[in-house]
Amino acid sequence: MTALSTKNETPDPWGSFEPYVQLVRSLLPRAVSVSLFDATGTMRWTSETTTGPDFYDLVENALKAGGASPQGPGLMRMLGGNLPVYLCWVRDDAEQLIGVVAVVCRASSDPDSESRGFSFSHSLLRPVLECLRRDLLSRAAIEQLSRTVTSRDRDLELLLADGAADRPAGDGADELKGVLQQAIEHVGCSTAALIVPDKSIAMLQSEKGRVADKQLVARAHRHLLSVAQARREPLIVNKLAPNSTMGILPYKILSCALRSGGGKTMGVLALFREDLGRPFGDREARLAEILARKAVGIIESSYDALSGLYTRPAFEQRVRAVVADPKSSKHWSALYIDADQLHVINDSFGMHVGDSVLGQLGELIRHRLPPGAFAARISGDRFAVLLPTQLDDAEKFAESLREGVEQLGTTHGESRLHVSTSIGVALLDTAAGELMHSLAAAETACKAAKDRGRNRVEVYKANDVSLVRRFADINIAGQLRAAIDAGRLQLYSQLILPFACAESPRPHFELLLRMLDEDGRTVGPDRFLSAANRYQLMPEIDRWVINHAIEVLKPQAELLAGQAVTFAINFSGQSLNDEEFVGFLLERIRSSGIDPAVFCFELTENATIASIARAESLIRSLRELGCGVALDDFGTGLSSLAYLRQLPVTMLKIDGSFVRDILKDPRAESMVRAIAQLARSMSLSTVAEYVETEEIRTRVATLGVDYGQGFAIGRPAPLADLLSELPLLVSADTMPTVISEFAIDQFTEIVH
Repeated sequence: MTALSTKNETPDPWGSFEPYVQLVRSLLPRAVSVSLFDATGTMRWTSETTTGPDFYDLVENALKAGGASPQGPGLMRMLGGNLPVYLCWVRDDAEQLIGVVAVVCRASSDPDSESRGFSFSHSLLRPVLECLRRDLLSRAAIEQLSRTVTSRDRDLELLLADGAADRPAGDGADELKGVLQQAIEHVGCSTAALIVPDKSIAMLQSEKGRVADKQLVARAHRHLLSVAQARREPLIVNKLAPNSTMGILPYKILSCALRSGGGKTMGVLALFREDLGRPFGDREARLAEILARKAVGIIESSYDALSGLYTRPAFEQRVRAVVADPKSSKHWSALYIDADQLHVINDSFGMHVGDSVLGQLGELIRHRLPPGAFAARISGDRFAVLLPTQLDDAEKFAESLREGVEQLGTTHGESRLHVSTSIGVALLDTAAGELMHSLAAAETACKAAKDRGRNRVEVYKANDVSLVRRFADINIAGQLRAAIDAGRLQLYSQLILPFACAESPRPHFELLLRMLDEDGRTVGPDRFLSAANRYQLMPEIDRWVINHAIEVLKPQAELLAGQAVTFAINFSGQSLNDEEFVGFLLERIRSSGIDPAVFCFELTENATIASIARAESLIRSLRELGCGVALDDFGTGLSSLAYLRQLPVTMLKIDGSFVRDILKDPRAESMVRAIAQLARSMSLSTVAEYVETEEIRTRVATLGVDYGQGFAIGRPAPLADLLSELPLLVSADTMPTVISEFAIDQFTEIVH
């Protein structure tokens, strides 16, 4: 599309009309192009990139033939190639021609359609032409208004451009101070005040060298606010009456209401001059209105409409300023506040009641903030507060705030509205950079408060193992998400070797997950699986593992068919509860082209028992396909024996806590022996996990356990290394039934 007008300082009434092209073509499918001409025949806009002189001549001649005010709705002309052109006149409300819409169409197959064609086509285009007419009139009005404002008030440009681009971005308070300073400099007042009760804003600024009259706002603000509510235009008071409700003030006053985009009065901008100064006039009133609108824009972008606290972006700017200021307090404590079960209030009483609770909570925080502190609503029902205090004082403030929130509860009908908060307190991490990293410790403590019963205050302490683990999870979760997005996950494999008593010499390899950090270092699952579970990332990770395992094994499908090698793959309880996971897993196995007997899927005993119905259904589906299923960490779940009979698993993996203690704890040894005997009676294989020494390996093998897994048997290694040695591994006729130390070392060397 081509706009033929040039960019001016005022709005261009002949800008882009591209949306109308789509409308015209929808109503008139034969349309090829749409062009707009002004009343003099000058093309202003066209959808064509090139236009011939015959087209310009056609429009010019049609206008000349019609005179200054062509009659009728328009006419049709023909271009070379038998292309009809519909020229539609566009008039203003006084019936004066303001433009011409020229629609070029493809040639018609009916040679006698000229007279009938325009009337019919114009009737189709009439709605579009009317919208276009109103659009042109609106654009012209806006252009005229812009020209009028520019010509009547040249200092408007100075005001709007005064240092705005040069000032560094700050929080809303700093920007509002800038508005007051502009009022002093450009309006010529001695004192400027900004009052917004719902945001707890009460600012007063005087010209350089003058001490601000702090009693001024106290004496005048009530009357100024009431006037702002009642008047839409600025109020000019150049002489106060002796009986004025504001008393005798030695000032001339110009006040302007601050109105939100919805028209609600939120506050007032008041400008003062000494009583002996020159009177305020219309020019100053216009400038005050501009400054008031500017203040409203700053307030609406920097202060949350519901709570009256900072918005998150403004809060972040304020935090950065605090951290960078060498004169600021050395000790900053952060509060992370979460309204308890707000969704219950929304569901029970309505969203408007929930919003009211958030508004009251914001008001409570505003009114209780000590000097130098500031707060924000950082998301739906979550707030953050920064206090220039030590941790002990911050904890006392948080506890007082929590008690105050409890008093917000009211009775609605026959129900009692209970309101409470969980609050986390921690020192601000001034070196963290990003806001949520700075608040991570406080957020961790807040989540701990939720876990420990809600309606309580928790302080982050380095010796609280639970909090430290949660805090580490917050940090590692972000790294894990980045690793997933960047493809920095890797699969390792660890040998599960049969002992002499195993019915089948088939070796297994468990696939293990590793993560590469940003520096390329390998990170084990002990660092990131806790975060993955806490932040519900396991379904995504499980899908990645299954997809990746199948893709890397596909090239080996023919080699693996019927061979005595099994790959064990874990998936989590979160995936078990995922409605779509079962279908995904079964479909991937069926479509992989790999013998299903190659796979053995491991599910922890606790996760299985927690979702026994889902687990049983999935295990049966996997067994029908020919896959093996192992119950991992066996022996740690509740009522495991009661459920074992109904679960068609093929293998039990004995929890490592029993295996590790087998040499020093007779009960652990008895437990391993009992599980092995139970499994053998049910035709199930057993695996002893955490076989870390040769002594443990030897003892476990004598207890009837079929397989062993651990560092004494084989350390985890990249799956790619194993796959490169896979042809050598499967070429052996059988695995040795008696595993000597030499055989283990030799086999491990082959694998690694």
